[in-house]
Amino acid sequence: MSDWLGEERSLSAAERILDAAARLFAERGVGATQMGDIAKAAGCSRATLYRYFDSRQAVQLAFVHRAARRIGARVTAEIAGIADPGERAVAGVLASLRAVRADPLLIAWFRPGDAGLAIEIAQTSQVIEAIAGSVTGDAPDGDATLLARWLTRAIVSLLTVPGRDEAEESQMLHRFIAPLFASTRN
Repeated sequence: MSDWLGEERSLSAAERILDAAARLFAERGVGATQMGDIAKAAGCSRATLYRYFDSRQAVQLAFVHRAARRIGARVTAEIAGIADPGERAVAGVLASLRAVRADPLLIAWFRPGDAGLAIEIAQTSQVIEAIAGSVTGDAPDGDATLLARWLTRAIVSLLTVPGRDEAEESQMLHRFIAPLFASTRN
């Protein structure tokens, strides 16, 4: 327990707690994971856990925000060379879907029993900002936020009720989402 008292404890302790919580979310489900479980898995006391996160919802929110920043950065890098706004949006959504689906710690949030939590947290500002920054490109500020909120709903929908395969999802996105971005340039 002495490493909890080190000089860089705040950042590393919070990361350690979030890593432990992530493993538990994947193993037990997001809704079934309790603060005591997280403290035990992180190797700290409940009191220490509560110094960093005042509630289970705070742990969940911090985990999702961290994941959104990481995915947002990865998606931004992946779609950086795409100039067409509609193609950029489609590529960004598909890249987001692939990233979440490939990570067992993230896809756990979209199981039937936990999808409600994911939907609620997905509408928080940091998640929206990560999507807006990576996918919506040069849409006007107000439009970028609305588009990001709408895209978040589309992404969550496809994660909870996927298409038959990526080709079908791509076809749907090209038909129904890409045209929305053509109108943002006017």
